[in-house]
Amino acid sequence: MTKTTTSAPANPVNWSPETQLVHGGTLRSEFGETSEALFLTQGFVYTSAEQAEARFKNEDPGFQYSRFANPTVSMFEERLRLLEGAEMCRATATGMAAVTAGLLSFLSAGDHIVAARAMFGSCRYIVETLCPRFGIQMTLIDGRDLAQWEAAIKPNTKGFFFETPANPTLDLVDIAGVSAIAKKHGITTVVDNVFATPMLQRPLALGADVVVYSATKHIDGQGRCLGGAVLGSNKFLNDHLQDFFRQTGPSLSPFNAWVMLKSLETLPIRIRQQCANAATVADHLATAQGVSRVIYCGRDDHPQAAIAKKQMSGGGQIVAFEIEGGKDAAFRFQNALCLVRISNNLGDAKSLITHPATTTHYRIGPEARAELGISDGILRLSIGLENANDIVADLDAALKAARA
Repeated sequence: MTKTTTSAPANPVNWSPETQLVHGGTLRSEFGETSEALFLTQGFVYTSAEQAEARFKNEDPGFQYSRFANPTVSMFEERLRLLEGAEMCRATATGMAAVTAGLLSFLSAGDHIVAARAMFGSCRYIVETLCPRFGIQMTLIDGRDLAQWEAAIKPNTKGFFFETPANPTLDLVDIAGVSAIAKKHGITTVVDNVFATPMLQRPLALGADVVVYSATKHIDGQGRCLGGAVLGSNKFLNDHLQDFFRQTGPSLSPFNAWVMLKSLETLPIRIRQQCANAATVADHLATAQGVSRVIYCGRDDHPQAAIAKKQMSGGGQIVAFEIEGGKDAAFRFQNALCLVRISNNLGDAKSLITHPATTTHYRIGPEARAELGISDGILRLSIGLENANDIVADLDAALKAARA
């Protein structure tokens, strides 16, 4: 049998993102397979005891154990790294594993973190509940206001964390502005870029130190498997992330990595169409009877439209809107939908809708929701790849039913 060793092809730096997402980071065995190989293995064998020792001393390049690294996972990491323009990428089992690793790998008891309060409910748990349990102080601020970032800094502040656009209100944070403040004070900036995706926004290029993703969302994009990623500099990897990752084991499975490798090939096409659909839907909802407010990063009436234009290359795939009549009307609206499906997921090829106050942001409580502007009438709509006219027709029919 032919020996199945792997080698990496050249990755010309002048390749466009679309080309990198098809060819970047590919490893081929001596079989010369066209599609990326799936290495479903826990461990690897060595030619000698001396080679095993050298591997664990990092003197001999190669794989040791799939919790540390795996050929299929490494291909996914390299392809995403090339797209993001990062020095390193580590793939995780879920998006929340990426957030946890991205923060806890460099924070210690006695440190302080400042975070934008507009964020996904599970992210707020990490900052508000988990960090303090380990002696890490935290301060939540209105991330839209640069002055609040500066004012919240303490002598022991080590990290800034925010997501932009934020879930579900699409609040924006000025990445370059916050990163500049952080650098002045020697603070590490971690950005959750899941809503924008690397196709629409590059936090590292804007000055951030670390970017995290739930690859479960747009990167997979077809509702199949979980995953996440942490990207940044080699220094961050060597000083903080590598040991945390190796010892705590938030590793992405090879199968999920293989699925997402194939998904990356179509990411630009999907994002382009979803953004176009979202713009059409947002414009329609803005004039629809029964809708009191529409929030979309691609519209000029977004409260932070100037920041959106400065740091995003598109409006995104998420539309938030408020139904007149509160929770009852919002529930009637959702239950009347035929094409758009009720789900707390997003970034799928299928259009999905959720009621944040009773799902993704239920556990943060009514006071925190009110502070964030998450009313009982707010709905988060993740636009899919269906024909935009079909999505609009489904929404119109449901709006009519909600008013009945």
